[in-house]
Order: sequence, then C-alpha cells, then structure tokens
Amino acid sequence: MIAPLSKTAAAFIISGLLAGCASNPNWKRLEDPKYGLQGASAHSVAAIGKRPVWIQSQEEAQEAVAQTRAILNSKVVSKDMAVRAAILNNKGLQADLAEIGISSAEMWQETKLLNPVVSVGYATNPAARLIESAIVGNVLALITREKRVNIAEAQFRAAQHRAAESLLRLAFETEKAWIKTVAAKETIAYLQKAQIAADASSDLAKELGRTGAFNKAVQAREHASFAELTGQISEARINERAAREELTRLMGAWGSDIDFKLPSALPRLPGKTLVKTEVEREALQKRVDLQISKLELEAVARSHKLTNATRYLTDLEVKAGFEREKPKDGDPAEWEKRVEVEFAIPIFDSGDARLRKAEFMYMQAANRLAEKAVNIRSEARGAYDKYKSTYELARHYRDKVVPLRDIIKQEVLLEYNGMISSTFELLADTKAATNAMLMLVNAKQNFWLAEVDLRSAIHGGYGGGGSGGGGGVSLAEGGGGPH
Repeated sequence: MIAPLSKTAAAFIISGLLAGCASNPNWKRLEDPKYGLQGASAHSVAAIGKRPVWIQSQEEAQEAVAQTRAILNSKVVSKDMAVRAAILNNKGLQADLAEIGISSAEMWQETKLLNPVVSVGYATNPAARLIESAIVGNVLALITREKRVNIAEAQFRAAQHRAAESLLRLAFETEKAWIKTVAAKETIAYLQKAQIAADASSDLAKELGRTGAFNKAVQAREHASFAELTGQISEARINERAAREELTRLMGAWGSDIDFKLPSALPRLPGKTLVKTEVEREALQKRVDLQISKLELEAVARSHKLTNATRYLTDLEVKAGFEREKPKDGDPAEWEKRVEVEFAIPIFDSGDARLRKAEFMYMQAANRLAEKAVNIRSEARGAYDKYKSTYELARHYRDKVVPLRDIIKQEVLLEYNGMISSTFELLADTKAATNAMLMLVNAKQNFWLAEVDLRSAIHGGYGGGGSGGGGGVSLAEGGGGPH
C-alpha cells in the first residue's frame, strides 16, 4: 500500500506555494459575468447619453426584442429612437461587448495560482521496494504572478474602451444613416412638387406646338426638362432606399420590423452653433481610441518589465515530497524527505533576443500613440471647421436664397394674374424656388452629418469624410418658352 504524505509535509509544501500571495479583494468582482461594463457605459453616457445593453440570458434577449419592436412600431422613429434600437438589437455590438467578458475571464485566470502537480511512484527491485510521493509547484509563475495580473488588467481596461468605441461607432453611424434617409425623403418630396410644374410646362408646350406657336426645339426643351426631372426622382428614390437599408441593418431589423416610419423632413437648423475654443484638448481628453492606445502602451511596458525580470530565469520549479524504501530482508522502512529545484541554465539563450523584441514592441507602441495624438488633433480641428462652415452655408440658403426665390415666385404670380407674365415664366420661377429648397435640404443634411462627425471626433468612433451629401440635387433646366 502506498503511504500518503504526512499532514506536516503537505502543510509545508502548500504554505510555501501560497506565501505572500493572498488574493486581492477586488479580484472577487471578476466572477461577475458583466464586470467591466461600467467602463464602457461611462463613455457612452458622456458621448450619446445612452448606456450599453449587454445581453447574456434568454430573458434579457426577449426584453431587448420587445423594446426594439416597440420603437420600430412607433408612429415615427426619431434619430434618438433609432440609436436606441441599434444598441438593443445590433448583434455585432453584442459580439464586441463579449470582448469585455473574454478579457475579464483572462484576467481572472491570471489571478489564480497554478495547480500543483502530484506524483506517486512505486518500484520494485530484487533488493527493495521503493515508494515515492511528491508535489511539484512552478515557483517562477508564483513570483511573476503580480506582473502577469498587471498586464492582464491593462489589457482588460483596453477591452472596455474598445467596446465603448464600438458602441459609439454604431451610434454615430446609425445617426448618419437616419439623417441621409430622412434627407432623401425630403428631397423626393420637393422633386415631386417640381415634377408637377414640369409636367404642366411640358403639356402646355405640346399644345402650343400643335397650334404652331412653338417649334420642335422649344417643345423638346420642355419635354427634356420633365424627362430629366423624372430621372432625378428615380435616382433620389434609389438613394433613399440605400440609406434606409443601411439604417435597417444597423438597427438589426428584419421581417415585419423593417416597415418603420421616419419623419418627412430633417430637423431645423439650431439657433446657434456650439463654441469649441479648445476642441483639440477636449478630443485628447475624451477620445476612446487614444485611451486604448495608452493602455496598450502600458501593457507593453509591463510586459517589457516581465521579460526583463525573467531574462535569465525562464522556468523554476520546486518539487517537495517523501521517499520510502523498504528492504526485503525485513529491516524497518524509513521515510526520507526530499526537496528538488529545477530550472533552465541560460547557456545558449541569455534572453537578449526576447528583451530586444520587447524593447522594439514598446518603441512601436509609443510611436503609434504619438501618431494617433497628432491625427486626433487634426481630426478635431477639421471636424469643427466643417461643422461651422456647413452651418453658415445652410443658414445662407435658409435666410437668403430661399426667401428671395419665394419673393420672385410671388411677384411673378401677381404679374401672371395681371396677364403681364406668361405661364412659362411662372412655371420656371416655381422650379427655381423648388431648386433653392433642394439646396437647403442638402445643406441641412451636410450640417447634421458634420455635427455627428464633430461629436465622434471628440469622443471616438470617428469615421471622417462622411459629411458629404453627394453634391445635392438641382432641377433640370427648362427652356421656359417664349415670353
């Protein structure tokens, strides 16, 4: 029968493994499956005023679906409601949030001691029977445990920030898709109004052509104006469907949920723009991706320290146990204590290559961080400049161009009623007024897209270059006929 280790021996070995390694009370929180969500939540609340929803059970999934359908079945889905639906229902976001759980589990694993290896042996030979018991523990893993936990902690915090960045990117992309869809709807409405005038002008030209008052060139010019406008409406509808499909995809909607209703027009321009005197500093303080780079640099620095600490000693194990040899001639058996130390001798590998690699990885991370800081400054300046410029342009169309076109249309209408101006002049000025409204719609779209880009340039999730409205839509030029 194999004799077990004595209580004294076991206590000696285990106390040696656990010496100075009491668990940190904060590590207990790692057992919570949703631990770490607070970090992502703080960023999202500051940037968009909403918290992430991390679904981890069937009940939570059902509740999220119910809330999403309630939003999509509303009378009108506002921009804020669309963002909320995306946070609740986008599966890609749930996959990104899972990175927090994966990273916290990895950190939790690093806080745990390595299990000791227990070995029991039994051998016989002509002279004696040998029984051996031992417990083997990796001492180097025990010594470097704190450094490994610190590295895992930095990586865990970086995972929190990456999840926050994913949430912000989703929210801002959803806002922009909503803006583009509503702008396309508003554009179609104005184009249809212009089409009515162009249709009337085309019919009138056709009738006058029959009387000989219009030659074929004048008739063709009016017909071409109507045909081109019909093509513009078709193009605008294509754009509206594409933008709506993007919005649907971001909200994770499918089936009957895709029949949601949107406003018919974009929000009005605000009375004034935001004043950002220190937009660069604000972006450097709040940008999530910059904080990710800082944490990655911190993790590399801590990894460099670990590499330096284990440069010469890459493995160290202690084996403690007892050995019992019982002679066959009947002499009493004796237990013999044994302690063995195993480690690698750095004859061929002194750790220089590993240390150099760690140094270059640190230099690489440091330069990436510096580059990102420069880029963020530029992105913040550019986003703020575009935000101000697009606002001024949209206000110009709203306060100058559109009112003047309305005055012209009203005056021509009075002249037409007094039989001073012709029908073609009235129709031409009606199309010109509608064209001014189309320019205003495009300018409003560019402003609201620029507003989203400004917030994303400050907080994170910045895509850049997404504020263009495709150059807007202008009506086809009609001939106007003779006065």
